[in-house]
Amino acid sequence: MSTPAAPIKVMIADDQMMVRQGFTVLLNAQPDIEVVGQAVDGADALAKVAALAPDVVLMDIRMPGMGGIEATSVLTGAPGSTVKVLVLTTFDLDEYVYEALRAGASGFLLKDASADQLAEAVRVVAAGDALLSPNITKRLITEFSRMGAPRAPSRARIDELTERETEVLSLIAQGLSNAEIAAHLVVAEQTVKTHVGRILVKLGLRDRTQAAVFAYETGLVRPTGY
Repeated sequence: MSTPAAPIKVMIADDQMMVRQGFTVLLNAQPDIEVVGQAVDGADALAKVAALAPDVVLMDIRMPGMGGIEATSVLTGAPGSTVKVLVLTTFDLDEYVYEALRAGASGFLLKDASADQLAEAVRVVAAGDALLSPNITKRLITEFSRMGAPRAPSRARIDELTERETEVLSLIAQGLSNAEIAAHLVVAEQTVKTHVGRILVKLGLRDRTQAAVFAYETGLVRPTGY
């Protein structure tokens, strides 16, 4: 008999007790997810992550004291850190979403998401993928257009990519999934996964979200119509 996989350990950081408790109930109802702790703000989250070692932190953007963006930046920027951050927001067009993604969040989720959406988001992020839907990509494009797309300092890093890897990076930035990229390029999905892995290693990036931000900031992909 195979040993059952260990549950995904989740911590919830939100200053609203009802949100923390509600999400805890919903996630603990999943057989493969376990909520190991709750935090009331960013500083509390940092302290408890060190003690509880969760796989995923559900992080509210707006909290008193240390907010979610600063806490996300500290968490994901720590040497050897493997924790993934899924940002929680009340607003579909929250102006802080872009900042959270740049800070290292693997995606974001509306607080009114269904139980199934919440659980699936945790699984996706825990698996090392980014929760980067076409809608999120459109917001990234809008934000880059509004801000004038600040350029990353090292566009030269793109030169390390092969022509096909550069093409895959461009498609990631447009919000395409591995399956969609495979169909577009007429290759196997496993081939795309291999390309994505090599892109992340060569560019020193953590996940697809960082890859998409990198592609826009270096000017590899430009917002349509601007």
